[in-house]
Amino acid sequence: MSQGFVYGISVAITLGIQLTGFAVAFLLQTETFYDILGGLNYLALAAWSAAGGQNELSFQNDPRKMSMTIVFVCSRSWLLIFLAWRAHERKGDTRFDEVKDKFGMFLVYWIVQGMWVMLISMPMIFVNSSSVSKTEFTPFDFVTMIGFGLGVLIEVISDVQKAVWVKAGRKGGFCTVGLWAFSRHPNYFGEILQWWCAWMFAYSSSEATGGGVADPLWWGCMISPLFTMHILLNLGGTGIANAEGKNLKRYYEKNPSEYAEYRANTSVLIPFIGYRHVPLALKRTIFFDFEKYEYKPRRTDNADKNSNKEE
Repeated sequence: MSQGFVYGISVAITLGIQLTGFAVAFLLQTETFYDILGGLNYLALAAWSAAGGQNELSFQNDPRKMSMTIVFVCSRSWLLIFLAWRAHERKGDTRFDEVKDKFGMFLVYWIVQGMWVMLISMPMIFVNSSSVSKTEFTPFDFVTMIGFGLGVLIEVISDVQKAVWVKAGRKGGFCTVGLWAFSRHPNYFGEILQWWCAWMFAYSSSEATGGGVADPLWWGCMISPLFTMHILLNLGGTGIANAEGKNLKRYYEKNPSEYAEYRANTSVLIPFIGYRHVPLALKRTIFFDFEKYEYKPRRTDNADKNSNKEE
């Protein structure tokens, strides 16, 4: 089957899952299975592309397709498990409180989830739908596949570490255990790392003469890591933009000096030691610690503090 056909059926599968999920969810006025269907959508695309993209080498005899699909399934299975657990712990998802009774707005959420699933999955579908048959990895393949797996491992470990910290009573007021001592958002770093590595791993599966550099579809798959970075770095309702900025108020009110020290010493994204000594210009650019992530108290907050002091 051609790559275009495999991608086309993948789009159809995604539309079917998301629109069916929306119809049932709107009818029942629930968001309970929103994240679950997102996770299952990923797994459905992995199964379809693995079965539909086979060439002269069977799937189980193609190490590139096997490794890409296995790590992808591990990544998305963890996401499915973690989101389902978090929704259970929180007794629902407050994102939908104001929209699930509004047909158009609620539909947008499901359409966006479908876009997210398709865009993130593009490198995996690219590899599985390729007619290129290679039984050996190049050094570049090894490095990028190890990076893909490492990204998944970092995300899983950081998610578990924070979940355990939360269940233990949020000791210290903000999480500094394990990987969180070296990055303020190690889970997001793992998520971003894995999709850059997945895209680079797909390079050797290009059908184009001259390899991936000459393949517009491979370049198009770069939207997977770029979209991930946009979601996690820029969108206000999720990711770092949601966790930082005005939402740091609780830390600065309860543990102002401790959190200020932690923030000065800890990278926003890339885990490493010695962040305090990095020039501000580099923090604001290649380290993604943008000014919009800073906490800026509103005048009303300062006025309230002053009035409390006077009392």
